[in-house]
Amino acid sequence: MLERFSRGVIRLRWLIIPLTLILVAAAGSGVKNLRFDSDYRIFFSEENPQLLAFDALQNTYTKNDNVLFVLAPKGGDVFTGELLQAVVELTEESWQIPYSIRVDSLTNYQHTQAEEDDLIVADLVEDPLSLDQTALDRIRNIALNEPRLKNRTVSPQGDVTGVNVTIQLPGKRPDAEVPEVAAFARQIAEKLRNAHPDIEIHLTGMSMMNNAFPEASIKDMSTLIPGMFLVVILVLGTLLRSLWATVGTVLVIFLSIITAMGLTGWLGIGLSGPTSAAPTIILTMAVADSVHILITFLTALRRQGLNRKEALLESLRINMQPIFLTSLTTAIGFLSMNFGDVPPFRDLGNIVAMGVVAAFILSVTFLPALISLLPVKVSFSRTRTGMAMERLGDFVVQRRNGLLWGMSALALGLVACIPLNELNDEFVKYFSEEVEFRRATDFSSERLTGIYQIEYSIESGESNGVAKPDFLKDVDRFADWYRQQPEVIHVNTLTDTFKRLNRSMHGDDPAYYRLPEARDLAAQYLLLYEMSLPYGLDLNNQINVDKSATRFTATLQNISTNEVLALADRAKAWLQANLPPVMQAEGSSPTIMFAHIGKRNIQSMLTGATIALVLISGILIIALRSIKIGLISLIPNLVPMGMAFGFWGIVEGEVGLALSVVTGMTLGIVVDDSVHFLSKYLRARRENGGLSSAEAVRYAFANVGTALWVTSLVLVAGFFVLTFSSFKLNSGMGLLAGITISFALIADFLLLPPLLMKLED
Repeated sequence: MLERFSRGVIRLRWLIIPLTLILVAAAGSGVKNLRFDSDYRIFFSEENPQLLAFDALQNTYTKNDNVLFVLAPKGGDVFTGELLQAVVELTEESWQIPYSIRVDSLTNYQHTQAEEDDLIVADLVEDPLSLDQTALDRIRNIALNEPRLKNRTVSPQGDVTGVNVTIQLPGKRPDAEVPEVAAFARQIAEKLRNAHPDIEIHLTGMSMMNNAFPEASIKDMSTLIPGMFLVVILVLGTLLRSLWATVGTVLVIFLSIITAMGLTGWLGIGLSGPTSAAPTIILTMAVADSVHILITFLTALRRQGLNRKEALLESLRINMQPIFLTSLTTAIGFLSMNFGDVPPFRDLGNIVAMGVVAAFILSVTFLPALISLLPVKVSFSRTRTGMAMERLGDFVVQRRNGLLWGMSALALGLVACIPLNELNDEFVKYFSEEVEFRRATDFSSERLTGIYQIEYSIESGESNGVAKPDFLKDVDRFADWYRQQPEVIHVNTLTDTFKRLNRSMHGDDPAYYRLPEARDLAAQYLLLYEMSLPYGLDLNNQINVDKSATRFTATLQNISTNEVLALADRAKAWLQANLPPVMQAEGSSPTIMFAHIGKRNIQSMLTGATIALVLISGILIIALRSIKIGLISLIPNLVPMGMAFGFWGIVEGEVGLALSVVTGMTLGIVVDDSVHFLSKYLRARRENGGLSSAEAVRYAFANVGTALWVTSLVLVAGFFVLTFSSFKLNSGMGLLAGITISFALIADFLLLPPLLMKLED
């Protein structure tokens, strides 16, 4: 059957080549449907409990997607007429940003003060260029002593200020709305820079982070893919020493990527940061099948003296089964990513799996059909790499015992270091420092305020209950506790507003900066204040519709997920110990969501990897027709992942969201080398006169050793190219995957052969 298939491919080559191009064009036309998803929520499944909690909070109050302009005057003082005038202009312009529903700044802060028996609510700064130094000093004193402004809108030193724009996207054009907001904000910032060259301006906030995802993805796809193509062409050209063989491989790679990405478009899968790595990964995966076929083909031409047709038939006969097995196991490994809790990584697994299947089909149909027509010429001398593999085979056979014990000790030593890894992450650091959003966010966190938050909706238990004195006292105690935590930069709570109103209603007497003691009085203050607020600056972002609950927000420094979760746990314990049950609340926010996602994904990916391992092991036992060999193959397939994570624990020590998918992803890849090595080993044992285990090892090294290290080199190069990604999820994933594949080759060359000789002799 296999021989009929192989001869059919050669005989029908003039039909296969154009038919392949037509089918690839049909699949690839789906590229026009590709879109970039620009919302951090895509990292969370619809059933994610932290996302559900956050959505519930945002449905109760206004959403808090935002653009934050951070202004740092080079003179180091924001309380000057010129700087405050710039803030006034920026505040007015920011209302024009698409989908903006609120703008908060130092100048439009609704300051309250008493005027005889009246409560005056007005902008803190009006007509700044007309203010004298006394007026400016008064504004400075108010701003730096107002809890709602300090560390949120103005820095404690008064040298940096921010203008925060709240954005509420309609969600009708998710791939266009965020870029529209970001482009408008950048346009305003640029205009302000030109008008005020002495002001340093940065743009951060959740909307800018959302926009950074597709921008980083597009940059990666425009730089990494061409770079990887160049690496592959150079490596293949050097090692295959055949122009037309290299051209054939590059065509298979190109058509595989077009097919997978086109099908992605037809299936309606959106592109994101993680899926932007798919073309690069497919590129590396597609190389392996072609290299095995071509190296065997070229070897048959050089060393066996076969003609082109006979050499192709011999290559397909030898490689069809292992290539099918490795493609199947690789696809299973990537499909196991569907067990993860992060939709973009599921999409990545599905896209690469489609690319792997396409590469297999093209490698056994299009490639041999094309090569049979191309004028491939070879020298008939033995290659250096072939001789090197034969010498390596002799070395491994002669030093089998030492290698077995030495490699076992190395593997056990590295596996023992796995516990050195700590589950940790910082989602702002998903972006490299080359990304504008990352630099702006780091600047804001160091000089003004952070992007990490924990939010609560605290219930009073009854309508209009937010004015109850006992409720306000409890909320205020919670705020005091949070302000004492070292990780906290700012706490935004309604109780500060009540204190300020109480002081203003008592002639601005500082002694009355405390909570009202009567419910009716507090309710009257609140009503009076709400009626005085201008359009767009109401309290809907802090109080729910029936005034039974209030929003409480703690802004944090840039801290790790472990520190976020530890702080949230401490807050929960404090609430349980100090407040009545009705006021118990779970913290929610994007920060909390990202803090949980790493652990959730690792747990779900372990299930997926286990199922993939069982499937792959069963396939190998059946395909290799040997339970013993199938079980032996588990060792070189599992040991590299353990060695890689142990090595990672020594040099890095932190495992985050990106690395949680590496086990499932590389499981299918590392199997490839052992499948090819074992298939050649068993062929020598069963077909070549029943060679001894030592001679079968030499045969395997001579016949597949070169292909293994060439494909491994390309795979490692491909994943290492990802380390240049500006998206840390991809760079970290690429680095650990490259390390894992390197250890896999070492295990297949130096551990598997001695193990086979030990157990088979």
